Amino acid sequence: MSLLLTDLLNLNLSDYTEKIIAEYIWIGGSGIDIRSKARTLPAPVSDPSKLPKWNYDGSSTGQAPGKDSEVILYPQAIFRDPFRRGNNILVICDTYTPNGEPIPTNKRANAAKIFSHPDVVAEEPWFGLEQEYTLLQKDVKWPIGWPLGGYPGPQQGPYYCGAGADKAFGRDIVDSHYKACLYAGIDISGINGEVMPGQWEFQVGPTVGISAGDQLWAARYILERITEIAGVVLSFDPKPIEGDWNGAGAHTNYSTKSMRSDGGYEVIKKAIEKLGLRHKEHIAAYGDGNERRLTGRHETADIHRFIWGVANRGASIRVGRDTEKDGKGYFEDRRPASNMDPYVVTSMIAETTILWKP
Repeated sequence: MSLLLTDLLNLNLSDYTEKIIAEYIWIGGSGIDIRSKARTLPAPVSDPSKLPKWNYDGSSTGQAPGKDSEVILYPQAIFRDPFRRGNNILVICDTYTPNGEPIPTNKRANAAKIFSHPDVVAEEPWFGLEQEYTLLQKDVKWPIGWPLGGYPGPQQGPYYCGAGADKAFGRDIVDSHYKACLYAGIDISGINGEVMPGQWEFQVGPTVGISAGDQLWAARYILERITEIAGVVLSFDPKPIEGDWNGAGAHTNYSTKSMRSDGGYEVIKKAIEKLGLRHKEHIAAYGDGNERRLTGRHETADIHRFIWGVANRGASIRVGRDTEKDGKGYFEDRRPASNMDPYVVTSMIAETTILWKP
């Protein structure tokens, strides 16, 4: 890129104008594709309810027919824009018909209903989301760092949290993403290299209620943009490489006020029991292609069985040693796939454990 282009990209608008750029972000028709477009606003904004609604052509995103294609964007959450910086913002939106009905792919609207239920609000549900993803070479859709059409050295072992040119591929992308998320105001809490080379993970949380979904989608968007700059393809496929390689998940850590209080371990056990009773419904909502990942191997439980255990990474639900020892804490649902919708997963866990009466 020429120096002049770089200079223009780095222009700090706030020295010259009150106006700001707002990048409106929404989820497209596949449920995992992220779309966005930008508009100029007359002055800085920090409250999403003060932002104007907007619209887009839903027939081009698989969300509306051509003869009635308008979909309306409702701004829901604001983050600082790490690409344009200054007072410019990223805006997470959800999607509605012109009559104000959520469109079928808008999973946030139902999640917001669940999270605003008084019983759920009283329990202050905390979520920690572990997003695994794979970085692929652009034209061949094969993991970065892998020889074309071939495999890296010994299968799984040296790569998890590894360092070195023959073990860690893509760290510049991962670190850029980490800092960009902190800049944006996302509660990103860590990163690590994963078991399969070219695969990484970042964690968002602990975050309360609906904001877990808003923040994970914002973090995914930022990662898409960074990989775009780097010329690398981002994959959330739950089993990007067939065979004896780990898949990619989105382990979801969860607790309520009752679970974090004295006697919480009993509350946790009751919640896990309820999750077991709705195992099929949860699996159906936990991401596409998950049956390729949940095989009972590679640190997963078989998709057809529900088992939980303390410190067991081959379980559907894992309880940490500390939680068992302290008699209170949190648990981890290991079933969600990397391509899950966090609005669906977080609200469903809250609904099953707090609202559902079997």
